[in-house]
Amino acid sequence: MVNERPKVGLALSSGAIRGFAHLGVLQVFEEEGIPIDMIGGTSAGSLIGGLYALGQELKYLRKLATNIKWEHLTDLTLPRRGLVAGKRLLDFLRVITHDKTFDDLLIPFVAVATDIERGEPVILKSGSVAEAIRASSSIPGIYVPFKKEGRLLVDGALVDRIPISLVKEMGADMVIAVDVGFSIGRTRLKNIFEIMIQASDIMMREISREGWIDADIIIRPEVAHLPAMDLGLADVMIQAGIDAARKMVPEIKQMTGVG
Repeated sequence: MVNERPKVGLALSSGAIRGFAHLGVLQVFEEEGIPIDMIGGTSAGSLIGGLYALGQELKYLRKLATNIKWEHLTDLTLPRRGLVAGKRLLDFLRVITHDKTFDDLLIPFVAVATDIERGEPVILKSGSVAEAIRASSSIPGIYVPFKKEGRLLVDGALVDRIPISLVKEMGADMVIAVDVGFSIGRTRLKNIFEIMIQASDIMMREISREGWIDADIIIRPEVAHLPAMDLGLADVMIQAGIDAARKMVPEIKQMTGVG
């Protein structure tokens, strides 16, 4: 009897623009034939994970990453609940996801958001994929929270920066986590958006110090020294993901029995 390979789950971390490194990791997995059976993503990880789970080709996603501008994603509003209304971001997400739902996924996928009023994690696994990504990526203070089923949802990183346990609950036998880390103290802060992301990173770092990343494999692209909001660095982020993933390929293949 031939032993079946373990089911491989991928947990993609938050990290703003640093999350483009996830694309580089996925590129290496495709080139090396490393399977992905399920994906969990938080914030930037929900964006990359959700698009990939819908079947978007990496060459398209890379082209998108290197050509996107902030004006495509931001619509400033009076700062009541956030500086950016988020409608333009949601419209953009609806276009690039073709307004598909979780029923259309080619790979099982879930996103993590935070109920900002109750302080609870909210697992998004049904309905509009675009709405799930919008909710999971809503950095507090920058994007207006996304209202869904009576809840005000913001960035999932507040409660689960790398959704490893969630991927295990999805049925993964082994979990590969991709952690794009923090840029605290590495770059100069140029505007209010970078200050807010820095504040979030500081909080996430302090929380992370208390916990252990309980994954079978951890891939850490070297992007912590790069600004979290500079879209012009997409190619650099992606290459960092490629480099980090390649170092882990032998260990991943050994654990999965692939290759």
